[in-house]
Amino acid sequence: MRDIDINDYDYDLPADRIAQYPADERDKSQLLIYKDGKTVKDTFRNITDYLPSGSLLVFNNTRVIRARILFQKESGANVEIFCLEPLSPKEYSLSFSSKEPVEWKCIVGNLKKWKNGILVTTFKYKGTSYKLSAERIQSFGETLRIRFYWNTSDICFGEVLELTGHIPLPPYINRTDAAEDAERYQTVYSSVKGSVAAPTAGLHFTDYVFESIRTRDIKTAELTLHVGAGTFQPVKARNIYDHEMHCEHFSIDTGAIRKIMEQKGKVIAVGTTSVRTLETLYWLGVKLIQKPSYNLSGLSFGQWEPYEMTGNVSAEKSMEALLRYMYERKINYLEAVTSIMIVPGYEFRLTNGIITNFHQPRSTLLLLVSAFTGNKWKDIYTFALENGFRFLSYGDSSLLLK
Repeated sequence: MRDIDINDYDYDLPADRIAQYPADERDKSQLLIYKDGKTVKDTFRNITDYLPSGSLLVFNNTRVIRARILFQKESGANVEIFCLEPLSPKEYSLSFSSKEPVEWKCIVGNLKKWKNGILVTTFKYKGTSYKLSAERIQSFGETLRIRFYWNTSDICFGEVLELTGHIPLPPYINRTDAAEDAERYQTVYSSVKGSVAAPTAGLHFTDYVFESIRTRDIKTAELTLHVGAGTFQPVKARNIYDHEMHCEHFSIDTGAIRKIMEQKGKVIAVGTTSVRTLETLYWLGVKLIQKPSYNLSGLSFGQWEPYEMTGNVSAEKSMEALLRYMYERKINYLEAVTSIMIVPGYEFRLTNGIITNFHQPRSTLLLLVSAFTGNKWKDIYTFALENGFRFLSYGDSSLLLK
């Protein structure tokens, strides 16, 4: 890891190759297939033609929230509050359902214009105008703890966000969010609110593709990882060992873990968020095997932990340990926080294939792709650039197979 230079993971991405809008139809986007060192091109609608028989597709069912709230001070200055994660109540579901004041960790744009006082914006609910107020509570380096409250008990905070917030498009999409983004920057299977960025690999799936999946010997499972703004954080350190990886909350139930165990060797992750969750699950199982009394409750998995752990535990044994832990404690959902960082040299334990979009130069996601493809990312990305693929969140897709 100490020898990994981020400069080796750079490439020229012309601005006109960064998709500013989604494809006219989700599954009509282009699909790059990489297998056995060979690269071919097709349409995403035909992806099931390339999925190995008996595969298990693992989806991240998180749903993007309207995380950007715009305020205007009496002076006319604009201040943007970007909601990152709930602090009080700490559970996402409890925060969204609360009709009492809530507190969130936030990033504030144009912070220099908000030195004190309370910000207020108005919204309408059933024809009546109400106010949403934001109050600074505490600073955490580049983020702030902010209390939100509103002057009606008829609606909860999740509904307030729907009425006041904007879809948090990535910074490389150079436009304001439009009405269509409310639908197109969500996967069709999204269900659990909490992300501030879409798990974009899933944006290409449609009812047609799912019907094609159902008619073949392909199974599906879901997990939830709430994508944080850190996914867009550039790697500023030249040596990757000096980069601090962001953390993200995830949960998965016993049914999904059992499917992963039963389909070992045929697990295809839909998106890098699913990859990070799957690989973290493996190492949590290893921890339980090595120390049966280990408590996974409230666990935060560190970015370099996989590289520091020893032992050659099979994927099946790891999943068995997790299931045993959950059954003994009568836990249906396993919840944890992961900062796992997957870089070249990492040995994938549960992931046998990845469906993913094309990522930014010098990014941790590109390092993950390089790790999975045996450092063949340059060949893959050169093919994509030479064959008219669109890049990043609203861009085209790839299927990477071992």
